[in-house]
Amino acid sequence: MLLGRREDIFRPFRELQREIDRLFDEFFKTEIRPSREVFAPDMDVYETDDEVVVEVEVPGLDRKDIKITVEENILKISGEKKIEREQKGRNYYFVERSAGKFERAIRLPDYVDVEKIKAEYKNGVLTVRIPKKEERKKKVIEVEVQE
Repeated sequence: MLLGRREDIFRPFRELQREIDRLFDEFFKTEIRPSREVFAPDMDVYETDDEVVVEVEVPGLDRKDIKITVEENILKISGEKKIEREQKGRNYYFVERSAGKFERAIRLPDYVDVEKIKAEYKNGVLTVRIPKKEERKKKVIEVEVQE
């Protein structure tokens, strides 16, 4: 018989249907929030006349959990956000806190003085200030116009 058995004809369609069902199940998981071991905090980088400023939003971190390094003019800011809590008498259904390690890196311009870098952590925002070298600061010279 040329057509073969009826169930053999529909086998590829059943397998395709199973794969589609699996994809939908994967896409619409009932998990409240995916767990992440790595996160990337928001970062702003801007320049003033005197310095380059990097601001990183890392609320909930302790100052000792933040590491800042400069190597070959690349500023690296890394840290780890931990959730450590033990509260007796509470039965959590879920806890919405992000935790994990992060690292952000940016190449610094060659006209900054990395030897004078300063950092401050206040209200969940890490602010790193890198002053410009004196020879690169904008100098404004007024020129008198003669008649």
